[in-house]
Amino acid sequence: MTVGGRIIWFGVLLGLLLTGCAIVPMAPTDMDSQAKTFTTKPDKSSIYVYRNESFGGVARMTVSLDGKVPGQTGPQTYFLWEVEPGPHEITSHAENVVALTITTEAGKAYYVWQEAKVGVWGARSRLRLMDEEAGRKAVAACRLAQSNF
Repeated sequence: MTVGGRIIWFGVLLGLLLTGCAIVPMAPTDMDSQAKTFTTKPDKSSIYVYRNESFGGVARMTVSLDGKVPGQTGPQTYFLWEVEPGPHEITSHAENVVALTITTEAGKAYYVWQEAKVGVWGARSRLRLMDEEAGRKAVAACRLAQSNF
C-alpha cells in the first residue's frame, strides 16, 4: 500500500472512531419518558450520567456507581439511578479511568456529563458535575440506556 493510501485508510478509520455509532442496550421508551419528567422521590437522590455528543461514537464507555457496573454508555445516551442520599463515586472506564465523587441530598437530582475525548488507542473520558439547567437540556436530547440495577 502506498503512503497516500495509508493516509486515506487512517483518515477513514479515524472518522469512524470519531463519528460512528456504538450500540448499547436501551431501556423501554416508557422508562425514558418517565425519567425525563425529572421527578425525584423525597427520600432519594437522582443521578443522571449522560453522553450528549456524537464524538467518540464507536466507543462504548463502561460506567460504575459505587464500584458496581450498571452498563455502558454510547453517544446520545444516559443512565438514571435513584440512590440513598450521601456520598457516591461515579467512575468512567475508557482508555483512561476517571472518578467523580458527589455527595447527594434527598429530593435532589444531579447531572454528570461523561465527556468523550480523543485518546491514543481509543476514546478517553472526563466526568463533570453540571448544573440542573444544562443537565436537563442534555438528558432531554438523549435516550435512556438499560441499567443493570
